[in-house]
Amino acid sequence: MNKYHQILNKITTKGKVQKNKKGNITYLLNQELVLKPIDLLDLFEGHTVAKKKLKDELLLFMQGERSTEAYREIGVTWWDYCGPILVNSYPTYFEQLPKLIERINKEKRSSKNYVLFLGSNNTESNQQPCLSLIQFQIEKGKVVISAYQRSSDANLGLPSDIYHLYLISKKINLPLKSITLFLGNVHVYENNLEATQQLLAGEAVKFSLNVG
Repeated sequence: MNKYHQILNKITTKGKVQKNKKGNITYLLNQELVLKPIDLLDLFEGHTVAKKKLKDELLLFMQGERSTEAYREIGVTWWDYCGPILVNSYPTYFEQLPKLIERINKEKRSSKNYVLFLGSNNTESNQQPCLSLIQFQIEKGKVVISAYQRSSDANLGLPSDIYHLYLISKKINLPLKSITLFLGNVHVYENNLEATQQLLAGEAVKFSLNVG
């Protein structure tokens, strides 16, 4: 059982139930997921993610693209519920990422923490980023990425965010040592609970998107 499946198993066996406007969830608080390159390989080989869509989505994020129509054109429809424009969502903050990566590649300072903050309090938004912070550190010539997620849909959002972080790591001209995610609230929606258990049993499943 890879590390991603381990946390799914932990949620389904030890999680608590909470009412949510999108549907009830089974959740855990303050979980840590440490992924080394071998763990990422294990995850991506054993769990289906929409790699091309996520790669194209990240590029649009980094270009600051806010039109949901532009995302539909690359086959990404999960932002449709936000309306025509993504307001103070991922593009607002990820458009700062190219300059940050350029700075990291130029300086490569092990004594410095490079940080991208996502989200802003008391700001109108139709989708506040669930990924709140990404930190880049250099240790013995390798890059260490740490990320904080305030809220994480373990079935759909979490593997997608992990793949985005992996793609970001590839833009840094140093080998990757690890990606660590600190998950404030990681959860499985009630309507995906049975499918999660089927996945852990080795069956092929498809999860339902929860929006609202």
